[in-house]
Amino acid sequence: MSHRITGPSNYYQRKLIRDLWKTKRRIWKQVSKKISGPRRNRIEANLYRINKKTKENDTIVIPGKILALGDLDHKLTIACLDYSTSAKDKIEKSGSKLISIEELLEQNPDGKNVKLFY
Repeated sequence: MSHRITGPSNYYQRKLIRDLWKTKRRIWKQVSKKISGPRRNRIEANLYRINKKTKENDTIVIPGKILALGDLDHKLTIACLDYSTSAKDKIEKSGSKLISIEELLEQNPDGKNVKLFY
């Protein structure tokens, strides 16, 4: 039996994991750990849950996928790995901003005022 390397096989996800880890900031290291784990352990967040656990003008990171069940009634900045197309439409209708984790890392390398969504 040989030792198999686990984790994402996608080059861009592996690069994102390395870039997040190199920042030496707690929030980005936590996101890096979540992304590097098995896909079955990743978060799938519905919009109603995001709406319930956030406030106006929050910035959140979701190391997983956003699904479209529910609605948003306030503006947010959301960074995630993936999203459904109907979730993207609902997020844009609410006036919120949907960006990638890489973009948020470039905009806010210190990770100040960023919440990790579990």
